[in-house]
Amino acid sequence: MDYEVNYINSEIKLSCYSGKLFRTEAAFNDHLLVWLISGETKMILADSTMVFGAGCVFLIPRNQVATIINTPKDGLPHKAVAMHLSTARLRNFYLDKEVQQKTVLDKIISFDQHPFLQSYLASLIPYFDLQDQFPEDIAWLKITEAISILRNIDKRTDSILANFEEPHKLELASFMEKNFMFNLPLAKFSYLTGRSLTTFKRDFSKAFNTTPQRWLTRKRLELAYYQLTEKQKRPVEICYETGFENLSHFSYAFKKQYGCAPTELIIRNNTTG
Repeated sequence: MDYEVNYINSEIKLSCYSGKLFRTEAAFNDHLLVWLISGETKMILADSTMVFGAGCVFLIPRNQVATIINTPKDGLPHKAVAMHLSTARLRNFYLDKEVQQKTVLDKIISFDQHPFLQSYLASLIPYFDLQDQFPEDIAWLKITEAISILRNIDKRTDSILANFEEPHKLELASFMEKNFMFNLPLAKFSYLTGRSLTTFKRDFSKAFNTTPQRWLTRKRLELAYYQLTEKQKRPVEICYETGFENLSHFSYAFKKQYGCAPTELIIRNNTTG
C-alpha cells in the first residue's frame, strides 16, 4: 500500500507515502503544523514556490491557497506528522492570553531547529503505536503544548493563530487571475472571495462573461502552453502545477485546445528549434 495514515486523534496524524508523488490542494479550514520526518514537500503558491526537506517544521495558515506535492526522497518514504489547529481550539487557548503581534500574517512560517520543538515532536511518535483510544484531555494538552512552544520560539506565530477573521469580500477578477491554477472546488473559491456560491457564479459571469469552469480550463491551458514552450518543463510537472486532475486529463484537454498533445508540441519545438 502506497499511502498509510495513523491518527492519535482526529487532529493529529502520522502519514507515510511511498509512491512516486502525492499531490493535494491546500486551502485548509484549520491551520496545519507539519513536521517532515523524511521525503520532500513542494508548495506552489500564487507568487512563489517553497521546498521543504527532512527535518523541516512549518505552519500553513488556514485558507492558504497552494498546491502541495509530497515526494519520497533518498530511498525513504514521505513521512510527516501533521497537527490541525482549529479555530475552536485556538479561541479557547487565547482566552486569557495577551497578544503582542497585532499585524495579521497570512504566509507560511518555517521554524528553525529548536530543542523545545524537536523534543516535543519526537515525544509524539510513541503515541501512534497505541492501540487504545487516545484520551481527549491528553490530546488537548499536547495541542496546547505545541501552540505554547511555537509562540515561544517565533513571535510571528500569534499573528496567524490569534486571527479569527473570516474571508471578507474580495475583488473577484484579481483574485481569480492570481489563483486560477489551484484545483479547488468552486465552493472553496467562493468562500475565499467572501461570497456564497450563487453570488460567486453571478459575479464571475459579470466579470468574465463565461462560466467559471470554462474560464479556469482555458487559463490553465494557456499557462501550461507557456510552461511547455518557454520554460521547457515536463508535462507531468505542468499537469500538477496548473490545476489538472491527472496527466491523461491534462493531455486530453491540451490536445482539444491546441490540436496536439503536450509531448507532440515538445517534439515539434525541439525539431524546429
